[in-house]
Amino acid sequence: MPSLNKPLRLLPEYRAYVWGGKRLRPGAQTAEAWVLFEGNRIAKGDFAGQTLSQVVAQCGVELLGRRVFAAHPDRFPLLIKLLDCAAWLSLQVHPNDAQALALEGPGQNGKTEAWHILQADPGAQIIAGMKPGVSAPELARAVREVSILEQVQFVEVHAGDTVFMPAGTIHALGPGLLVYEVQQTSDITYRVFDWNRPQTAGRMLHIEKSLAVADPAAVSRVLRAQAGLSRQALVACPYFTLELLDCRAGLALSTGGKSFHALTAIDGNIELHIPPGVCSLKPYESVLIPAVCREYNLTGQGRVLLVRAG
Repeated sequence: MPSLNKPLRLLPEYRAYVWGGKRLRPGAQTAEAWVLFEGNRIAKGDFAGQTLSQVVAQCGVELLGRRVFAAHPDRFPLLIKLLDCAAWLSLQVHPNDAQALALEGPGQNGKTEAWHILQADPGAQIIAGMKPGVSAPELARAVREVSILEQVQFVEVHAGDTVFMPAGTIHALGPGLLVYEVQQTSDITYRVFDWNRPQTAGRMLHIEKSLAVADPAAVSRVLRAQAGLSRQALVACPYFTLELLDCRAGLALSTGGKSFHALTAIDGNIELHIPPGVCSLKPYESVLIPAVCREYNLTGQGRVLLVRAG
């Protein structure tokens, strides 16, 4: 019988969009690396070649954990990406769960997400919501008259910053950023403004749907990382928790059988110890710890982002 007593390495999938750079795959313009989602294939081991969704179908509670399986028995609930932003992404907004169901139909989830800034050029910015006091009618008028940039908040960000972006928040990533993103399993994006790029079949504006889901009062938090902490909680929401771990003193961790753990190294070389073996992580490599693995240890001269579902 196939066993889930080891970490799962997944093969990234890459997306090329107009705003992508060349840091994810040198020499090839690449906007996104989807490093952990239900469509990724397992790289090696008992489940090699299968997609993560196929493993969920066979080993649901062992992979997902008791708490996550109770809420999501038939799918992997999160999507983790690396984004290389060489130009502005479209100004966009995502629906919540109820809005996604109403606008896109059964089986669709909303899209709440969080970003951790891995690299940032000097002066790099994001757009994070509307200016205080902008009303829904003012937002609608600004969108329709293409004056939306006058009403949004531009925020300078730096490497190590974390941004929580709840559904309903109008937002965009700017040039000069390499970003780790964790989100609900959803690819629903409504474009509000696309920097006057020509619309194509695969890159349309979604004015009416954007206005149906946008919340002008939605708040986006930017967290500045603190130095000297071995574990730092960055984001906690109903869909996921995100932590920053410093492995220099060694860390003992446990899934508790409740949720899988998704680990992504962000600097240094990390060793992951799960009896009876050890696996290593280099910067920007990811691994999935099935909930059934329970206890494990991290050592090394670097830091890791850890995500749990629910």
